[in-house]
Amino acid sequence: MLKKNNSTPLYNQLVDVLIEHIKTNLDIDEKMLSEREICLKYDVSRTTVRAALNELEEMGYIFKRHGKGTFVSGLWKEMQNLSEAYSFTEQMKQLGKIPHSQVLSLEYIVANQDLAKNVGIQEGEHVYKMKRLRSADGMPMMYETTFIPAYLFPDLTISKLESMPLYELYPQVYNQDIKYADEEFYASVLQAKESEELGLPAGSACLRIRRTTYSQENKIIEYTLSVARGDQFVYKIRHSKK
Repeated sequence: MLKKNNSTPLYNQLVDVLIEHIKTNLDIDEKMLSEREICLKYDVSRTTVRAALNELEEMGYIFKRHGKGTFVSGLWKEMQNLSEAYSFTEQMKQLGKIPHSQVLSLEYIVANQDLAKNVGIQEGEHVYKMKRLRSADGMPMMYETTFIPAYLFPDLTISKLESMPLYELYPQVYNQDIKYADEEFYASVLQAKESEELGLPAGSACLRIRRTTYSQENKIIEYTLSVARGDQFVYKIRHSKK
């Protein structure tokens, strides 16, 4: 049951409980509990229920049919574990390539207003700024700039970053489990510094990716700006018709 005195917000607890309910009791396209049923079963307000259901819909566990109610989606079964789906290392291994990540730099900086907003902190707080070059079979594939809030990852060092993949470091060393990540991407061309790192002429086609990764507590644990070479990197997305 939900713990109302717990520091974890009620709707976050409810999301986890409902995910377990879906996985263990319901089939794809089966009707989900109504808002009223959830309110009564878990003794929570309608506002809390709606917040939880909205998040479940965004995560691919449920979908709504106008005038008919809420149903279980099969999309979540198609999703890989986040540590795999968002892992360059695992993605390259699946393609039969040998991945390598090189940490080019790590800085401890003060966040300006724009960066603070993107990392979910206050202006003037500290973040780690990391630059990495991701390669496969010795070929540079992606140049990344990652911002990590310092308050969640104290004493972060290059040696720690090089000791294991980043999405293993988060939970294993800092107890920060990934819940989900939002991404935006668009076609572009390489700037001078980027072309130098990727070994391509300036102006070459590239894919720009902006990712915001969230913890189980819905805190931003990473904000990454990536540039992937357009002649080698393929970005696959599956859209599911509801």
